[in-house]
Amino acid sequence: MKIVFVVFFFSLLQSCVSNDTIMRRQSLRDGEVILSEGERFAFGFFSLGVSKLRYVGIWYAQISEQTVVWVANRDRPVNGTSGLIKFTSRGNLCVYASLNATEPPLWSTNVSDSILEQTLVARLSNIGNLVLLDSVTGRGYWESFDHPTDTFLPFMKLGFTRKDGLDRFLTSWRSPSDPGSGNRTLRMDRRGLPELILHKGQILWWRAGTWTGLRWSGMPDMNRGYIFSNSFVNNQDEVSFTYGVTDASVITRMKVNERGTLQRFTWIAKDQRWNEFWSVPKEECDYYAHCGVNGFCDPTSSETFECTCLPGFEPKITRHWFLRDYTGGCSRKNETSLCREKDRFVKLTHAKIPDTSNASVVMNLTLKECKQRCLVNCSWCLTWHGDMLDTRTYLNSGQDFYIRVDKEELALWETNGSSRKTRVVLVLIILIVAVMVLMVIVFCFVRKRRKSNMLRRSSTTFSMVSFDFEDSLKFEDDKSGNRELPLFDLNTIAAATDNFSSHNKLGAGGFGPVYKGVLQIGMEIAVKRLSKNSGQGMEEFKNEVKLISKLQHRNLVRILGCCVESEEKMLIYEYLPNKSLDCFIFDEEQRAALDWPKRMKIIRGIARGTMYLHQDSRLRIIHRDLKASNILLDNEMIPKISDFGMARIFGGNQIEGCTNRVVGTIGYMSPEYAMEGHFSVKSDVYSFGVLMLEIISGKKNSSFHKESSNLVGHIWDLWEKGEATEIIDNLMDQETYDVSEVVKCIHIGLLCVQENASDRVEMSSVLIMLGQNAIDLPNPKLPAFTSVRRRGRENVALLIAEPGSSVNDITFTDVQGR
Repeated sequence: MKIVFVVFFFSLLQSCVSNDTIMRRQSLRDGEVILSEGERFAFGFFSLGVSKLRYVGIWYAQISEQTVVWVANRDRPVNGTSGLIKFTSRGNLCVYASLNATEPPLWSTNVSDSILEQTLVARLSNIGNLVLLDSVTGRGYWESFDHPTDTFLPFMKLGFTRKDGLDRFLTSWRSPSDPGSGNRTLRMDRRGLPELILHKGQILWWRAGTWTGLRWSGMPDMNRGYIFSNSFVNNQDEVSFTYGVTDASVITRMKVNERGTLQRFTWIAKDQRWNEFWSVPKEECDYYAHCGVNGFCDPTSSETFECTCLPGFEPKITRHWFLRDYTGGCSRKNETSLCREKDRFVKLTHAKIPDTSNASVVMNLTLKECKQRCLVNCSWCLTWHGDMLDTRTYLNSGQDFYIRVDKEELALWETNGSSRKTRVVLVLIILIVAVMVLMVIVFCFVRKRRKSNMLRRSSTTFSMVSFDFEDSLKFEDDKSGNRELPLFDLNTIAAATDNFSSHNKLGAGGFGPVYKGVLQIGMEIAVKRLSKNSGQGMEEFKNEVKLISKLQHRNLVRILGCCVESEEKMLIYEYLPNKSLDCFIFDEEQRAALDWPKRMKIIRGIARGTMYLHQDSRLRIIHRDLKASNILLDNEMIPKISDFGMARIFGGNQIEGCTNRVVGTIGYMSPEYAMEGHFSVKSDVYSFGVLMLEIISGKKNSSFHKESSNLVGHIWDLWEKGEATEIIDNLMDQETYDVSEVVKCIHIGLLCVQENASDRVEMSSVLIMLGQNAIDLPNPKLPAFTSVRRRGRENVALLIAEPGSSVNDITFTDVQGR
């Protein structure tokens, strides 16, 4: 096992295992750590402050401030540096207090069934999840995300599964220097409508309110925006909440601290500090049942007290309320009698509805139907059977809440409410006037900078996007219907790109130019503007939008939104500063900076992204246009597959298809696809093999080499002569690579480009081959489109007559699928 040395945030010298995995027969001693593939997270032993107690956990590896996000043995630390992490014979990962591991473990993954597979590993992902899985089949047995401590990371779930009862909840530390289990917990409540509840011991401390479709009603600061996304699932299998980030460079986390506050932080790199984005509870009205039963809290009230009784109720003990003691709450007025013929409803706007633990729900009713049923039967739509707790109002968030009262109470409430409304109206008028003045100033400034063509377009507004198209952008299988792709208006994109200025142009693809832009919030974006004469029509555009919005993988480019106005169709992506792979491997100056470890990192990343498309995403996806210009590189040279306009989505069991419209790029298309319109996951494998050989050699496949028709044919000729090393890029420093490892990669590349699709390896096998040093590989067979094959196929020679060009619409009149 190769060992290197790095200095971590706690200022101790620790050795670091050079990959992200602990193999079954390996162990991890105190002082050794593993890093996730992108080196964002580390796993191993750590201490807090000057304490000699040692814990096993996960922390951010690349930031200066010690930030632990998960602790295994939080209640049973190791005293000293003699700890050991290793697998047991049953397949559990355990923490021991000594190197001989004879005592019972201090902590274990506690997988109930014995895991006999020798290919079992523990792998740390770049989202901070430690997973026990079979490295061959990919089957998972245990993961740290299912057993969180005090921190809620992006893409982690909070909630429970109904079948096995697995409950994912947060528990605070005892103190900032003691990660032991504290008495503050945040978990999904199973009573009434599901919602997140924060407890202080057994006491309800704060609740998130019901899910509104965009956020929890008690968390108005939880906005979706362009960076953060929220998702709530409530079905027959599970009840869970998760959040994500659309910009992979954003480092963020949520945690429950020992004081009982839920906080969201983002890392400010330039200041090297955590910034608190928001927190709850933060005001009196946030705390559970602050105004007692049947009371509601209004922090914006200009009255003496923030607490008021709900319509139809009055303080139980009035003098206590004057002393600001609201614990007694409110009771129904004696003279109020419900179920009269002329009963009506008082509407509370911007409300956090009461605790639903003792409420029943009648779904699928309109507001009118609900009112009618409630007037007929007092017990029907008035679903709170008893006292109502923890109700409050917000300035510009919350929900409408209707309370049934008699006509006398309604008149009284409307009279009291009118004075409050007058004050609110005055405030709103002042705000509206101020906003309008500001808008006029901004409009005049922008108008001076607009060119004449943008003046003609300015009348086009966001509302021009049809509902049919907007609906098509939603997740088709997301029953909750609350996950959509943000839509940008044309003026916003034009301003971000300086009216599509030529100096912001990053390049041009087969379907149009790509521009760099900067939004008003300072976020950098890449805008793919489809040309009007592009071969990509509305169907391909919709396909790319719907497809990428469903995908989440660190080796796939992330889409932020789209714009459809007038004749414009644009896709907005995350901006990647290093542009595309072809800018590096086909440019001598840039290529010289790519040593072998960087090239290998790029190869592995592309392989992982492709395998995700083929077998790990919810639907099987065939990209159909893998090539160097469609591989983008971020600031850490992590590759991200892009351009999904030509991709095809298959069901989970479907692996191949046939088309009479061939799309793709000449030089990367497999023979069965180029000649017969037959495509499958093996078509992508062929493209990956070509791309892999290009990365190793630094040459384009479309270039002609002596007697060979292309690079692949040239490499095959050298391979048969035993001279494959001649193809290795001579600009690559020989001290950075092991020749045998590079030759192995050439071997794998040739296994990917064999003529018959059935002979080619799958992407999962490619990753295994890349990850194992000593492995016997099968002998490759003759690749497609070599000089030998070309002599007998004049039509193939015609197809590659203009190498490197994109094929957007080649139609076969007689195509037979195999």
